[in-house]
Amino acid sequence: MNTREDIFDRLKRECKADWSAYVDHAFVLKLGRATLPEAAFRTYLVQDYLFLIQFARAYALALYKSRTLSDMRAAHAGVAAILDVEMDLHVRLCSRWGLTPDRIEAAPELQATVAYTRFVLDCGMSGDLLDLHVALAPCVIGYAEIATRLIAEIQTPLTNHPYREWIGEYAGDAYQAVAQNAREQLERLAARSMTAERFPELCGIFAKASRLEADFWQMALDHPA
Repeated sequence: MNTREDIFDRLKRECKADWSAYVDHAFVLKLGRATLPEAAFRTYLVQDYLFLIQFARAYALALYKSRTLSDMRAAHAGVAAILDVEMDLHVRLCSRWGLTPDRIEAAPELQATVAYTRFVLDCGMSGDLLDLHVALAPCVIGYAEIATRLIAEIQTPLTNHPYREWIGEYAGDAYQAVAQNAREQLERLAARSMTAERFPELCGIFAKASRLEADFWQMALDHPA
C-alpha cells in the first residue's frame, strides 16, 4: 500500500490550525449532530449557491489558463460537477422552503461569500494553474473529507437525519470521484511546477482559503435566514 504523502496532505499538515478551524467548525459539528438550526442551513444553502456560481467561473478560468488537453479536461470536469451535480442538490434542498433558483440568484452575496470567491478568482488571475487549484482544494476536496467523516461519526442510517441529502451527496460515490480527480490534478500540477521555494507561498494560499471556509460557516450561524 502506497502511503506517500501527496501535496494535499502536506498542505493540510503545514496549515493544521487553519484546516482544523474549517473542518471542525461548530457549523460542521452541529450539522453532523442534527442540531444545526434550519435557518442557519438555509442561509448556507443560498450563499453556497451564489458561491458555486463564482466557483464555476474559477474552473472556467482554469480551462482558459490550461496549456494541455489533460488540464483542459480536468477544468471542464470541475465546471460540470458544479453546474450538473452540486447546484442541482442546492435547488432540491432550497425547494423545501419555497426558494426557487430565481429567488436564490436574486439574493445578495454576503461579505464572507464575496471575500472567499474573489480570493479564489484573484489567485487564478494573478497566479498559475497550481495557485488556482490550491485555492480551490479546501472546498472541493475538503467537502468530501467532511462528509465522509460525518457518515462515520453518525454510525446510523441517515433516513431520519434532517441534513441527510447534503451529507449523502458529498459522501456519495459521484462527489467522492470529483474530489479524488481534483486531488490527482493538484498532484500532477505540483509535480510539474512546485519547487521547495514555492511551497510556503502555496501554504499561504491554502491557509487563507481554509480560514475563508471557516468564515463561510460562521456567516451562516451569524445570519440565519
